Amino acid sequence: MGKVIALVNQKGGVGKTTSSINLAASLGVLRKRVLLVDLDPQGNASTGVGIDKGDIKSGVYNLMIDECSIEDTIIKTKFKNLYVIPASINLAGIDIELMDKSHEDKEFNRNIQLKKHLDTIKEHFDFIIIDCPPSLGILTTNALTASDSVIIPVQCEFFALEGIMQLVATVMMAQKTYNPDLQIEGVLLTMLNSCTNLGLEVVEEVKSYFKERVYDTIIPRLVRLSEAPSHGKPIIAYDPHSRGTEAYLNLAKEVISRNGN
Repeated sequence: MGKVIALVNQKGGVGKTTSSINLAASLGVLRKRVLLVDLDPQGNASTGVGIDKGDIKSGVYNLMIDECSIEDTIIKTKFKNLYVIPASINLAGIDIELMDKSHEDKEFNRNIQLKKHLDTIKEHFDFIIIDCPPSLGILTTNALTASDSVIIPVQCEFFALEGIMQLVATVMMAQKTYNPDLQIEGVLLTMLNSCTNLGLEVVEEVKSYFKERVYDTIIPRLVRLSEAPSHGKPIIAYDPHSRGTEAYLNLAKEVISRNGN
């Protein structure tokens, strides 16, 4: 049975999508069968693994409104063991559509749409990685309801912990309301500039709060990591010998180890 992990942070620009893409691809290289679910209307995780949005016939949007089966949305990427359910801009209006459906059908639960579909194919994957939008709306609620755990990317910059307490409170609310088994899988420190004292201070601050939940792997701030998505490739394919590749492979190994695989 696959482990469903959502990467969540309501702040943008913290390396969430970059980490979703590269963690998923690295797990694939380490012989795990991986499904990447792009839950962000911007669809950056989809393009980051080489999906042309013009070629998407059915994606997360169609799945969320029960317009197709989940098998119709899964695309095999050209990267090892990596599959994706893509997103496109029509996902931006999903809140209103799901609200309308719940008004029309009192038995329709808009918060479990993603879980309902993922549960039917979990056994076919080792890991399912969900890239969430930078908000705490209905899409993120669906992700938290469908997931076994969450990874919280935290940028190594000033105000890094600002908003994290709100996010932790949201996870706790999801535990109480929809998903009592939801856990914090880990906290991932990203975009570290090791040349600055501030970055190192943030690392210590986050570790003092989250303790053993913080991954040993820290993702550095690298130009190559920023470049890779524009080429439709994870860093492991774009620059196999870069520090970014090494970092995400190490993260994938930590995720596998924490899950007893």
